[in-house]
Amino acid sequence: MNRIALLLLCLVIACSAPFIGPTPPDHAMEFIYMQLRIPRVLVAGVVGCTFGIVGAAFQALFGNPLATPSTTGTTAGAALGALFAFVAFPSSLAQWTLGVAGFSFLGALIVAFPVAVLASRYQRRMEDVLLAGIALTLAAGALTTGLQSQADMAATQRAVLWSLGSLTQVGYDGILGLAPLCVLCCIGVLTQTRALDALITGEERAQSQGVYTTQTRTIVLGVGSLGIASCVAWCGPIAFVGLIVPHIVRFILGSSRRILLPYSGIVGAAFLITCDVAARFLSTGSEVPVGVMTAAVGAPLLIVLVLKQQ
Repeated sequence: MNRIALLLLCLVIACSAPFIGPTPPDHAMEFIYMQLRIPRVLVAGVVGCTFGIVGAAFQALFGNPLATPSTTGTTAGAALGALFAFVAFPSSLAQWTLGVAGFSFLGALIVAFPVAVLASRYQRRMEDVLLAGIALTLAAGALTTGLQSQADMAATQRAVLWSLGSLTQVGYDGILGLAPLCVLCCIGVLTQTRALDALITGEERAQSQGVYTTQTRTIVLGVGSLGIASCVAWCGPIAFVGLIVPHIVRFILGSSRRILLPYSGIVGAAFLITCDVAARFLSTGSEVPVGVMTAAVGAPLLIVLVLKQQ
């Protein structure tokens, strides 16, 4: 499959997604399409694009095909912030979506900030940054577990539902809030495409080609964490998108960063939209969380791709 065919396939998926599913009754058709399905597809596209581009950039930056946005502790920090909102304000703020999103965003930035600062140090190796991110992820996870043990049943249940990920939208508040931050994130990461492409040969070779590796680390980790924090704060942690999508693009189009990064955004949007449509279509009564669907699709797909590459 060439690049044009892949682009057309993703475009068809995005345009047809709002019309897949049960046909709504005539009196509610306009509301369901314009206020529910189309905003949901737009948010899925923005979030999937952000996860795809940042995931591909992190894999290139760390030189590790298993690196994900969770590597920097962003996802774990967002989960910790959201659970703190549920526990600290069980009757008021936990029911206010923007309040939970605000605490989640703050938690993600607090945990990811030390990793970005460490990456900005000139003499730090990427192995050190990777270990710091893993350590902060484990620490945030431990604090989250401790908060869960102190929370009541209702707060724990709301936190668990949030942690499964959801793209449910009413109106366009989500897309208006996410789009500016995610566009800034994607543009910032894409400006480092040449530097990330040079890092394939190693940091010393990249520096000899005029690449400022410290600046590249800081921009990719800082701006990428900002975009991921925004997405996780609004939609919850959605697994496997940032991990599996770069592997799909790499398998189809090759590993050149000039192609891999932008197409990871396009395929990431189509992948998340497809998973969300499948979650809506397969649900009978209660909706399947989109995070469950991405994990169910992404895990076996990753195994198949690894076996085919071998």
